[in-house]
Amino acid sequence: MRVPSQRALECAVTAARAAGRLMRSQKSAHKKINAETQHDIKLELDVLCQKLIEKTLFRGFPEAAVLGEEGVSGREDAPLRWVIDPIDGTVNFTYGIPHACVSIALQQQDKRGEFITEIGVVYDPFCDELWTAIRGKPARLNGKVIHASRRGDLEEAIVAIGFSKTLDSLHENLPVFNVLVRRVRKIRMMGAAALALTYVASGRFDAYIESGISLWDIAAGGLILECAGGEFWHRPLPNSDKYRMIANNGLLRGKLERLARAARKD
Repeated sequence: MRVPSQRALECAVTAARAAGRLMRSQKSAHKKINAETQHDIKLELDVLCQKLIEKTLFRGFPEAAVLGEEGVSGREDAPLRWVIDPIDGTVNFTYGIPHACVSIALQQQDKRGEFITEIGVVYDPFCDELWTAIRGKPARLNGKVIHASRRGDLEEAIVAIGFSKTLDSLHENLPVFNVLVRRVRKIRMMGAAALALTYVASGRFDAYIESGISLWDIAAGGLILECAGGEFWHRPLPNSDKYRMIANNGLLRGKLERLARAARKD
């Protein structure tokens, strides 16, 4: 089965914009919290946005499943699946910080049974910035082709770092942060993984590292980065559905890996 890429992209864009309008309309409203932990918040609006997205996606592709942060829908054995984060950056959004987005990817199962991302859409409704990608074609921001940076020196690089939601992630990445902050131009912790990936794709950041991150946070942005000429390196963590990731412009992974290994040994 061949994915109708342009139709799928248009469907994802329609869904992302619809959820983005809902987010924007609720920017200053009181947010109903469904659940919260020390490092995370789940809003009623997360669920509402996912339902809105699913409605559009199922109308266009009724045969595809949906894997989302707020639940799974459709056939478990479907060879096509949408991977969505209805509000990436929920804590930011809850606190009134306008740095959050909608992330939608379409994945297709290959002959080995692995899912490959074919479509990526990330929409920031507060800046009205829409990143899109179709595998094998250039990534775009609001219709214009984008490229990752060509900065190859860590001393000139802006690197985003995330600590996910667990103590394990904190313990793993704090030593790296302590070393990186003295080696790079600037460190950024923005709180929305999909936007960090698209910022690397757009040349605003040069790299982004995190451990313990979920597929719906990175599927769309990872493809966009690859289609912008960058490198999206990610590996599943042992006995987990989370990932370790080094996203970069294609020039910095080796340097970041060596630095991270040395930091964790110390």
